[in-house]
Amino acid sequence: MDTLSSNQGCATKIQLSLMMFMQYMLSAVWWVPLAAYLSHTLKLEVYQVSLVLSAMAIGAMASSFIGAIADRYFAAEKILAVLNVLTGVFLLLAAQQTAFPPLMFFVVMAMLCHMPTQSLTSTIAMSHAPSEEFPRIRMFGSVGWVASGIFSIVALHVLKLQAFDTTNLPMYCGACVCLVAALLNLRLPHTPPAVDKSAKISFMDITGFSAFSLMKDKNYRVFMILTFLSIIPFNLYHVYGSMILADEHVQNITVTLNLGQLAEMFFLVITTSILVKSGIKKTLIFGMIALLVRYVAFYFGAETGQQWFYYIGIIVHGLIFGLFYVGGQVYTDNVAPKEMKAQAQGLLFFLVWGIGFLIGTLWNGWLIGLFRDGGKCDWPVLFVISSIFSFVLLILFIFMFKPVSLNKK
Repeated sequence: MDTLSSNQGCATKIQLSLMMFMQYMLSAVWWVPLAAYLSHTLKLEVYQVSLVLSAMAIGAMASSFIGAIADRYFAAEKILAVLNVLTGVFLLLAAQQTAFPPLMFFVVMAMLCHMPTQSLTSTIAMSHAPSEEFPRIRMFGSVGWVASGIFSIVALHVLKLQAFDTTNLPMYCGACVCLVAALLNLRLPHTPPAVDKSAKISFMDITGFSAFSLMKDKNYRVFMILTFLSIIPFNLYHVYGSMILADEHVQNITVTLNLGQLAEMFFLVITTSILVKSGIKKTLIFGMIALLVRYVAFYFGAETGQQWFYYIGIIVHGLIFGLFYVGGQVYTDNVAPKEMKAQAQGLLFFLVWGIGFLIGTLWNGWLIGLFRDGGKCDWPVLFVISSIFSFVLLILFIFMFKPVSLNKK
């Protein structure tokens, strides 16, 4: 009986790991090169590129509403399968568009369906595996993200293409991966609705706004404001990275950008150790220093024409994300009362990855348009602006953020 139970547990972990792998691969294979395709192939105006790329932030803001409704009426694995099918359908339609309005519409619809799947996959994984196993299962999401780069190289050679990242083929590939993922989702362990459907749906709970009481704590208020602001410089790379590399004539854009996710896999593993040994303040400061290093490296890369500087800025992505943003989630979990932990994480996600990410996308898009001349942006100026922004935030964190130990409440 023990052997049977062990085998079932192993099979379940394999299913959950494969779920993470497919979900993050389908996201990366089309989203990472999208900015380059919009700007270099479709020749959209910069403000139009910014509006299309804001779809991720729109999806992030809507995901909590969609998730809250879905949690009351449907099994999580079935919702995941349906959302993946819909994402695939909208990507197929988006790939066929060359005009801005319909392209914008279908990309937004795809993200409205895709973004809720990030929390759904976590819910399913944590419902069927011990909490201490979750980081290992989630790591396969990063593996899937990296695999999307390999996918692009295979496509180039198998289909004998001259280009892949700057075409609409990544969206077709993303749609195919969506449909395969949906079929695999139907084989996942049954995960029934987490909330009684008769329970009232509170707008404050869905958005996490009920956790605003945490803002009474000066240190948490400083943390939230500075984290909200940090997403603006972070967004320049995260959203417009493929456009930057395309302008600088870097080959194999998706593979190159995925080096950051490869580093992220390592840094996510050691984030907990750094938190314990260094404390939350130093951990967040290390992450902010990495953000500053990225744009200083990018500046030198743009000024000197030496592409290896860009690789430095890309590789530190794992430090930025693992230490600063994951570290921030850990800090939020630590300071929030037990009954408010979910709402606090919801508030952090809604403000930072929703509203903050939207502002960052539009702000950086406006800057790109402002400093774009003759089809190419004056990237060194933008990197200087982002470097100064990051440096100011770093100084503010050092002098204004004074949290208590993670072991204290």
